Amino acid sequence: MIFVWEPLSKTLKQLVLLSALFLLVVPLGEGKKQLPRTAGASEAEETYDKYYNYVDLTKRLQSLARNYPHIANLSSIGQSVEGRELWVMRITVEPDKDTPGKPKFKYVGNMHGDETVSRQVLVYLVEHLLTKYGEEARITELVNSTDIYIMPSMNPDGFEKSKEGDCEGDYGARNNANNLDLNRSFPDQFDGTTVNPDHIPEVMAVIKWIKEKKFVLSGNLHGGTVVASYPYDDSASHQRQGHYSQSEDDNLFRYLALVYSHNHPVMKTGQPSCPDTPEETFKDGITNGARWYDVPGGMQDYNYLYGNCLEITMELSCCKHPKASELRNEWDMNRESLLAYMEKVHMGVCGFVKDAVSGAALSNISIVVAGIHHNLTTAKFGDYYRLLLPGTYNITAVAPGYLSMTVNSVQVIDGKPTELNFTLQPVVSEAAGRTPQTTTSAPSTSHLITPTTKASNSTQAQAVPTTPPFLPPGHEPIHPKEFRHHNYADMELFLRKYSSEFSSITHLYSIGRSVQDRELYVMVISDNPNVHEHGEPEFKYVGNMHGNEVVGRELLLNLIEYLCRNYGTDPEVTQLVNTTRIHIMPSMNPDGYEVAVEGDVKGYRGRNNTNDYDLNRNFPDQFVTITEPRQPETIAVMNWLKNTPFVLSANLHGGSLVVNYPFDDDKDGLSHYSKSPDDAVFKQVAKAYSQENPLMHKGHPCEDLDPGDYFEDGITNGAQWYTVPGGMQDWNYINTNCFEVTIELGCIKYPLAKELPKYWEQNWRALLQFMHQVHTGIKGTVSDDRTKMGISSATISVGGIDHNITTAHTGDYWRLLVPGTYAITASADGYTPVTIYATVSKDQPEVVDFRLTRLNSENNGHTPTVPQLTQSPSDRELYTLIKELSLDQGLEKLVKSISTDNSFRYRRPKDLDAFLRGLTLNFPQITFLHRLGQSVEFRNILALEISNNPAEPEPSEPKIRFVAGIHGNAPVGTELLLEFAASLCISYGKNPAITKLINETHIFIVPSINPDGREQAAEKKCSSSRGLTNSNNKDLDRTFFGNSSQHSMEPEPETKVMMNFIQSNDFSLSVALDGGALVVTYPYDKPVHTVNNEATLKYLAKVYAKNHPKMHPGDTACSNNGQMGNVPDGVMKAAELQSHMGSMKDFSMDFGHCPEITVYTGCCLFPAANQLGTLWAENKKALLSMLVEVHKGVRGVVKDRSGKPIVGATIFLNTTLKVSTSEGGYFHILVQPGSYSIDAIAEGYQSQHKEVVVTSHEAAAFVNMEFDIDNSIFGLQREFVVACAAASMTALVLTACIIWCVCSAKSDHQKDGFHRLRQHRDEYDDEIHLNSMGSKKSLLAHEFQDESESDEETLYANKI
Repeated sequence: MIFVWEPLSKTLKQLVLLSALFLLVVPLGEGKKQLPRTAGASEAEETYDKYYNYVDLTKRLQSLARNYPHIANLSSIGQSVEGRELWVMRITVEPDKDTPGKPKFKYVGNMHGDETVSRQVLVYLVEHLLTKYGEEARITELVNSTDIYIMPSMNPDGFEKSKEGDCEGDYGARNNANNLDLNRSFPDQFDGTTVNPDHIPEVMAVIKWIKEKKFVLSGNLHGGTVVASYPYDDSASHQRQGHYSQSEDDNLFRYLALVYSHNHPVMKTGQPSCPDTPEETFKDGITNGARWYDVPGGMQDYNYLYGNCLEITMELSCCKHPKASELRNEWDMNRESLLAYMEKVHMGVCGFVKDAVSGAALSNISIVVAGIHHNLTTAKFGDYYRLLLPGTYNITAVAPGYLSMTVNSVQVIDGKPTELNFTLQPVVSEAAGRTPQTTTSAPSTSHLITPTTKASNSTQAQAVPTTPPFLPPGHEPIHPKEFRHHNYADMELFLRKYSSEFSSITHLYSIGRSVQDRELYVMVISDNPNVHEHGEPEFKYVGNMHGNEVVGRELLLNLIEYLCRNYGTDPEVTQLVNTTRIHIMPSMNPDGYEVAVEGDVKGYRGRNNTNDYDLNRNFPDQFVTITEPRQPETIAVMNWLKNTPFVLSANLHGGSLVVNYPFDDDKDGLSHYSKSPDDAVFKQVAKAYSQENPLMHKGHPCEDLDPGDYFEDGITNGAQWYTVPGGMQDWNYINTNCFEVTIELGCIKYPLAKELPKYWEQNWRALLQFMHQVHTGIKGTVSDDRTKMGISSATISVGGIDHNITTAHTGDYWRLLVPGTYAITASADGYTPVTIYATVSKDQPEVVDFRLTRLNSENNGHTPTVPQLTQSPSDRELYTLIKELSLDQGLEKLVKSISTDNSFRYRRPKDLDAFLRGLTLNFPQITFLHRLGQSVEFRNILALEISNNPAEPEPSEPKIRFVAGIHGNAPVGTELLLEFAASLCISYGKNPAITKLINETHIFIVPSINPDGREQAAEKKCSSSRGLTNSNNKDLDRTFFGNSSQHSMEPEPETKVMMNFIQSNDFSLSVALDGGALVVTYPYDKPVHTVNNEATLKYLAKVYAKNHPKMHPGDTACSNNGQMGNVPDGVMKAAELQSHMGSMKDFSMDFGHCPEITVYTGCCLFPAANQLGTLWAENKKALLSMLVEVHKGVRGVVKDRSGKPIVGATIFLNTTLKVSTSEGGYFHILVQPGSYSIDAIAEGYQSQHKEVVVTSHEAAAFVNMEFDIDNSIFGLQREFVVACAAASMTALVLTACIIWCVCSAKSDHQKDGFHRLRQHRDEYDDEIHLNSMGSKKSLLAHEFQDESESDEETLYANKI
C-alpha cells in the first residue's frame, strides 16, 4: 500500500497549496480585474517642486507607461516644428484596443508654451489615476468606464524657451517655433483657414487626432487668469469684447464650466485678483469666450463644430510660468475639478445604431435632438454619446438611405446616461438605385461600459419613410453659384478652403510637382478620406492634362463644391461619398494652363507642359517605344496609380464632345477599331456618361467646327477615331487595375468664363452617373483559409477575358463586368487556385469572396498564431518604428529629415579608402572598417560596418549587405553607397529613426569590389566596356562558382575575397548596385526553371522598386542599350535581363543562403558627376526601405527546456524554405507577406511546429521554439521500445538456456558411449601387447603415441 499512498499524499499536498494560492488570487479577479503594479516597478517619487523639460517629461511618461501597461499606453500623435513628440497618455482598461460604447475623454495642456502649470498638473493627474487605480473606488470606476487621453504639452518647443517666474510671457515662448499662436490657427467657422498648414504641424496633428477619435468631452488647460471659458470663442462681427456668442449647447456648456469652477477654491469666487488685471471678475468663475475677448481660430470651437466633442478652456493661474514651488498648491487646487469634470462624460444619452436587416453597426449616423440644432455622429462601432442636461427629449437617428427613427420623450436623469439604441430600416435610394452597405461588425449592447438607464418603455419609436426631418419638402441639391476660371493660385486657395471647411470628408494632398514646381493637387472626398477602407473602391477624375483644355478643370472644382455642400443632405451624394473614395485632380498640367489664353478654340498654346511635351503621348505604350523623356507630371501620375488601387477613372479633355475608350492605338499604327479584352465594359461605362449628356449622346458633337464627325451614342473607340501612342488611358488599363476612359467635354478648348454655367448644367448628372459605375461587376476579398487574413496581390481572372486584376493590400478587389454569368478564379503564389461561378446584375455589384488553401499544407490541427515580439521596451520601440516607416508617409518623412551632401563627385580607389577611414575616425562608436582583401593590382577591398556595437557578434540582430562596383565601369553605386554611409553616420544620435535602425542592425557596405576596373573606367561613357573587368580581363560577375566541379580555374582575388565574406557572415539580405539599366532583378542569373521562394525574391525586388520614382511605374526604357520600357513594377528575373553563370547573386543564394537583389541605377553606366545628386535623390528612399525590410519576415530563437540555445537546428517554412540556427540559437528569414507553418528539427530533440502570419507593414514575427529531449526511438515512445527490448532479451536468454540444457544432455550420452569403446580397446590392446612382446619396433611405436589425437576426442570435436 505504501507504493500507492505515497504519491497520493504528495498530490494532496500540491492540491492544498494550489487551493491556498487560488484563494489569494480570486478576490482580485472579481468584478473588474485590477492588476497590481508590475513587480519591481518603480519610478522617482513625485516631489511637486520642479518642472519637467522635454527630456524629463518623456522619461517620466515612458516610465509610467512601462510600470502600468495594463491601463496605460503612451504614444505620439505627431511632432512639433522642432521635431519633439506630442506625447499622449491613454489610460483605460486594455489601453491597446478600442472598446465599443466606452466614451473618449481628453485633456490638452501647454498649448501656449509659456503657460506651464497645465503641463505639470496633467502629469500629476496621469500619475494619480495610475497609482490610485485599484485602491480608490472612484478612480477605478473612472478608468474602467472611460477612455482617457491626456496630452501634457501641445507646444513643447515653446515650453523649452519659457523662463520660470515669467508671469507675463515676456520671453516669446507663447507661440510655436514658427512664431504662430496655436490657439488662433484652427479652421474658424467665420473666417475659414488663414494659416499655412506646413507652419503648424502641432495643430494639424491635433486636428487629425480629433477627427479620428471622436472624443465626447474635452478640456483645454491654459494660464494667465483663473476662469473656465466656454464656446463660442468668436463671432461673425469679431467684436473685441462684450459680445456673447452663444452656441446651440450654451446651457450645457455653462453647466460643464460650472462643474470645474465650483470644485476650484479660487475659480468659484469669480475673483482671480490677478496683479495685471485686479479689477477683472467672472460671475461664478465662468465666461463665454467671445464675451471675454474674441478668439478666432480657437481649438475649443473647432472641437464642437467639427469634432463631435464638447470642449471648454480652463485658465488655471494668474502667473503663466510661476515658480516651481507653487506647483504643489496648483495641483491641490485643481485635482478635484479635473476629476469631477472628467466624470461628466457619463451624462446624457448613449447607445448604438444598427442596420435592421444585417445587424451591422452604422457609423457616421447623425443623432438629432429636437430643439438643439447641433448634431453629432456615431463612431466606428455605431456607438454614440450625446451629452445632455437632465430633461425630456425627442431624439432622431438620421442616415441617407435609411428610414429615420425618432424616439420621443426620452428621459435624461442626473448622474448616469440613458441607454438609447436605434435600429434603422434600409430603403432603396431612387437616385442611386442601391441599398447603402456597411462593413463594420455590430457590437452587442452588452458591451456598454457605463451604468445606464434604459429609455422608458412609454417612449414611442417612429419609422419615418421620408427624407431626414431637417430637410425641407421638395429638397433640391445645392449647385455651385459662382463660375469663373481659376488660375493656379486661385485654384490652390479654393482647394485649401474646401479641405478646411469640410475636413471630415476631405483630404488634400499632392502627388508631385510640375516642371515649374507647381503642386499636382488631388482632393479626396470620402467619409474616411485619409485611408483606403477595406471593401471601398477608389475612383478618380483627372482634368486639364492639356493645359489649354480647361473645361475639365473647372467642372472638377464645381464637382468638389457640389459633393461637399450636399453631403449629409442629398441622398445620392451622401451615398457616393460614404461608399466610394473619390480622388479629384483638377489640373495635371498647371504650367500649361498658366500660358493658355481664354477664348482659344482649336489652338495649341499651353497644350504641352513647360518642356513642350504632350503628356498624353508620354506614357509607356504597349505597341510603340516612347523615346521622349518621361516628364515629372507623367512620373508623378504613374507612381500615384501604382500606389492606389483605383478601379475606375476618367480623363477630362476638350476639343470635341465624345467619350473615348481603349485601346488608343494598335501594333499597326493605323486608325481602326483596336479592341481591348474588356471592350464590353468600356462601352457600358462610356454610355453611362454620354447618356446623361443629351448633346453628347446625339453623336454630332461640333457641327460648326467639324461637321463630318459622328459618334454613335456619343462614344468611340480611341484608335478608330485616331491613334494616340503613349496615352494615359491605355497605360491605366494595361499596368494597373484601373479602367479609364477619356471624356471630351466640348468643342471649344478654352471657352469664355460666361459659358461655364452651361457646361456644368450639361455634365453634372453625367459626372455623378459615371462615378456610380465603380459599383458594378463583382467585388470581394481573397483570404487565407486558415488564418482568415487577406492575401494581397492575388490574381483575379475571368474566364473568356484576357485581362486580370490583383487584390489590394488587405485582400479586397473590384472587377468591373457587364451583366452575365462568369467563371471567376482567384490565385496566389503558394496557394491552390479557386474558381467560383457568379452572375452579375446591372443594379449592384455581386460579392464573390475567395478562401485559398496553401499548397503542401496539412490539416494538422494547429491553430494559426501570430507570435508576439518580446515585451522589452527596445523591441516595442523597434516594432512601432518599423510599422510607422512601412505605412503611409513614414519613410518619406524620414527621407526628408536626412541631410544630403550636394557636392557629389567620383572618387578613385585611394580617395575611397581615405573617405571610409575618415568615417571610422569621426564616428568610432558606430563604425568598423574591415579589410577583406586585395585586388589583382593590390588595391584594398574594404567593408564598412555600421552598428552600435561594430565588430561584435550580435546574432539576434539581422545583417544586411550593400555592395557595389563589381563592374568598374559602373561606379554610380559606389558613390551612392558612400553617401548612404555618410548620411547614416551623420544622422546617428540626431535622427531617432536612423539611430534606432543602426542600433538594431549590423550594416555592411562594400563600395567597390573591382577597384582595378574602376581605375580604368572613364566618366561620361554611358556604354563603354572599359573597366568592366578586373586586371585579369575577367568579368567578376561570372567568376563566382561554389565548387571545383563548376569551374576548373582558380577564383579571381576579388572573387575569393567576396566568397569568403559572403560565407563567413549570416546575412539576411544583400543589395547589389550596378548600372547600365533601370530595373531591379532577383535571382537567378543562371537559367533555372523553378525557384522555391521566387515569390519572396520578387517581393523584395518590388520593395526597392516601389520606393524608386522611375522603376515602380515600369518606366524602364533605355535608348542606349535597347532595354524596353513598361517592365511590370520595375522588376524582373535576372536571367530574363541577361542570363549567365557564376554570378555573385547566385552564389549568395546557393552558398551564402542569403537573398540578393541587383539594382541597376540608371541607363548610363558612367554618367557625369553632376547627375549623381539626382541619382541619389532617386535611390535614397529605396536604400532606406531595405534597412526597414531586413527587420521583417520571420525571426526567432531555438532553445531547449533549460534555456540552452540550440545551434544548427533546421527551420523549415512551408516545408520548402530552409534555414539553420546560428550562434545563440537565432534564425531569421525574409519572406513575402502571408501565412507560414514553421517546423523546427534538431538531432536528439522532438520536432516543433508553429504558425505565423507575416505582414508587409510590421516587424518580423518573433518565434520562440522550445525543444524537449527526444524520448522516441525509431519514432516510438522510449518506454515502449525499452519494454519491447527487455522482453526480447528475456526471450533470447530463455532460448539460450533451453539450447544449453539440450546440448548438455546430448553431450553426456555421447561420453557414455566413448567410455565403452575405450574399455573394448583396452582389452584389444592388451591382447596385442601379449602377442607382440618380442618385437622392439612395436613397443617403440606404442611408447610415442599422441593421446591428444585419440579417436574419442576427434570424434567429439567433430560432433561439436
